[in-house]
Amino acid sequence: MALYVRHPSCFQHDTGGHPESARRLVAIEESLAERDWMGLEVVDAIAAEREQLLRVHEAALVDRIEDLSARGGGMIDLDTIASAGSWEAALHAAGAAAGAADRLLSAGDGGYAFCGTRPPGHHAERARAMGFCLFNNAAVAAAEARARHGTERVLILDWDVHHGNGTEEIFYGSSDVVYASIHQSPLYPGTGAATDLGTGEGEGFTVNLPVPPGSGPDEFLALVQGVIAPICREWKPGLMIVSAGYDAHRDDPLAECELDETAYADMTAAMRDLGSELGAPLLVLLEGGYSVTALARSVLATLDALAGDASPREAPGAFAAPFRERLVPFWPSLA
Repeated sequence: MALYVRHPSCFQHDTGGHPESARRLVAIEESLAERDWMGLEVVDAIAAEREQLLRVHEAALVDRIEDLSARGGGMIDLDTIASAGSWEAALHAAGAAAGAADRLLSAGDGGYAFCGTRPPGHHAERARAMGFCLFNNAAVAAAEARARHGTERVLILDWDVHHGNGTEEIFYGSSDVVYASIHQSPLYPGTGAATDLGTGEGEGFTVNLPVPPGSGPDEFLALVQGVIAPICREWKPGLMIVSAGYDAHRDDPLAECELDETAYADMTAAMRDLGSELGAPLLVLLEGGYSVTALARSVLATLDALAGDASPREAPGAFAAPFRERLVPFWPSLA
């Protein structure tokens, strides 16, 4: 199964001149159309139901987004905007993630899906929309997998250059979801310290992997291969979700990392191979990425890697060593 999930409503989340705009999806879809959609099954998302949102969000947040959009929209905070079309867009972005998880798990044959939707989601907390995000699409998908399919273990790997504070907050006390984030630090939103490991039953299930400005392909790939992969082999998730931001690209205006399209292809190939090894489907959700040309090229590189069989290069392992050492008490396979 190879899905590309989209919805026209996602173009109607009107943010004006904001970096997170519909131009991002236009660039992606124009590039895909030039390649005849790469043989993907292109499907329209179904809107998320209220019950699906309430598994991970407070009712007051859901009501606020609906009401604000019904009144024509407005500013949620200095970074986050809702318009008249944002409610439907947010419902379909969350519904795309949940529906793709459902289809992948129902098929039972591995496979992958890419959700090319907006608004993004990983900054949205249980009771707060922020950081360009209204609802937490990755969290909705993980909760759907657990509720509908009884999936006991879900991995969320977040390689957006900004830490996904919302996803972390939602699952911080849970041992059902490993949330692992590779992100630039210092950078917005200022969370994601390596010492933040979860709490209670969830201790050790939050895996923060902050990298300094200027970090490039070696650092990111080393963390995927040297930290994420061993944890997955030990834990054996039934579903792997990638919160795929592309703002660690060297051309992105909002951060200072140095990835390129090849780096995203290598990370994707590493996750593809891991999913194949474990028999776990791979769900990739669009998060950030604000150079539209770099974004489109990087998404195509991701999709090429998902469809291909070329092995990723092996990154130097030294960068991962301090993180492995910190996490050994929770994940002995990292020793």
